[in-house]
Amino acid sequence: MARMEEREDWVSYSKKVNILLFSELDVLLRSLDRFFNIENLTSSHEDLTTKNFYEELITVRDTILRILGILEVVIPESRKNSYWFRKFAETKLLTAAERDTFRENLYSQNSPEKGTYLLYDSFINLKGVISDLLRSGTISYMGFTNIGHMISKELRENHFFNPFGKDLNPEFDVITTPGISEIVKSISQPDTRKCVSVIYLDLFRFVRFGSFIDIASQRSISLNASLIILILLRAEINIFRNYLEKSIKKIKDLGLQAVLRSIAYQFSMESRRVYLQELKDIHRKKATPYFRGKIENSHGILKNLTEQSILQLTQYYKPEITGEEIFSSFMTRLQQSLRLREDVFVLHKFISLLEKKAGSARERVKVFESLRNYMLYFESFTFRLLRYDDFEEFVLFFDELNAIKKDEVPKEGFLKTMERIKHFKIYLETTLRHVENRSELHDRSLDRERVESLLRQYLS
Repeated sequence: MARMEEREDWVSYSKKVNILLFSELDVLLRSLDRFFNIENLTSSHEDLTTKNFYEELITVRDTILRILGILEVVIPESRKNSYWFRKFAETKLLTAAERDTFRENLYSQNSPEKGTYLLYDSFINLKGVISDLLRSGTISYMGFTNIGHMISKELRENHFFNPFGKDLNPEFDVITTPGISEIVKSISQPDTRKCVSVIYLDLFRFVRFGSFIDIASQRSISLNASLIILILLRAEINIFRNYLEKSIKKIKDLGLQAVLRSIAYQFSMESRRVYLQELKDIHRKKATPYFRGKIENSHGILKNLTEQSILQLTQYYKPEITGEEIFSSFMTRLQQSLRLREDVFVLHKFISLLEKKAGSARERVKVFESLRNYMLYFESFTFRLLRYDDFEEFVLFFDELNAIKKDEVPKEGFLKTMERIKHFKIYLETTLRHVENRSELHDRSLDRERVESLLRQYLS
């Protein structure tokens, strides 16, 4: 490694060793640029002249910290030491003329090494500026957009790390599944082959973007970097949907048209669910314990949507292929429907039990706490399986119950809350009937063993 670090092409070597980090870097640079487009954010419509963009700029700062963390890893230690010595020499040792020559040499970007240093240098400076701005506690719309213009300029002027230099980056945007590559090659009609190829590449790019969303971490830097990738996906999905609409008009195959219309509709519905429901006003709610849950749910919805779309398109050409052959953690529609039915059934059982125990304050508190613990599980794993039309009703009910303090439950006033709970129980029964009517559940009985196991787990 030491010898490789001394070579001028150490960037190429580092890319081979750290390909995933360079891929993540590409995603985060794209995300930063798209984040400053107000239309991509999930805030309610407000007067931009009075809105405080403090939390949005916190997201930007944390993403920059992640970018710098990546660069710290991919730049060899000896090269980083050399960089910092040059920075010291520039400010302390060089004359004005020497400093001009040094900067001109760096800006020439005649090697990947200089492009890497320039990116590193730019983001170190941006981190300092943004950290100082955040100390004021108030960030205006103009201040926010000005930072965006600076970042956009730095990205587009970097010869080696401009994420928008190509529509598709052959280093990262590839289809690695052999069966799908064969499908594309087998399409005889050139226009159709091109459309299907681009659609596949876009969908697999969504998979790549989503793979860098960290749903395990509690750290603010990881959560904010994940949020900014979700914002990037919103921008990319809008472009994708427009391409689908144009492709449908060009393609003469009626069966393929129907598949693409179905995919377009699903992306329309599920993206609304993520950005108008799950992530709505997310920057105003970042201090709540649900922030990580919202990131996780949104990631789950979009991951499932993308994988199902890839499978749907693939099965049009190869009906025998399964999702498990394409994705290691694939969840079939049958598995999703089974899980949803069981989890909603357990929720219904909890509410029925709460009704039964309502007369005893002590028992009521015990069941209510078990119900709320189960709701945490439901939010984390089942929300993403709900229909778009059901999602809002579930969110409203969960928010109402989560707002109730424990000491309010044994009091007489809680009995009024039971009326709301009874209404939701009726809604659950309607939801269960809709789920039962799904074609994939025909002749599939409820897994009573799993239902009882979940009940025991959360009642114990």
